[in-house]
Amino acid sequence: MKTKFNELLEFPCVLNFKVMGLAVENLPDLVIEVLQQDTPGDYVPKIKPSSKGNYHSISIAVRVTSQQHIEKLYKELSAIEEVRYVL
Repeated sequence: MKTKFNELLEFPCVLNFKVMGLAVENLPDLVIEVLQQDTPGDYVPKIKPSSKGNYHSISIAVRVTSQQHIEKLYKELSAIEEVRYVL
């Protein structure tokens, strides 16, 4: 990834991730499971269903420590089979 997070952010900081995926019951649990591996914490995801109910958008605040940490989380969250986008 060619990002400039290290130029734009001062680490450590809290970054909001938005994960969009299929509307399956365990999607929030899958996202939190990935986050707990690298960044243990008490996460309170905000879940918003799409207008047709086929997808869910999960917003979650994560404390990140570096550009590499952000990129790793993007890759790991994107690797979840039910996830379609990570912003």
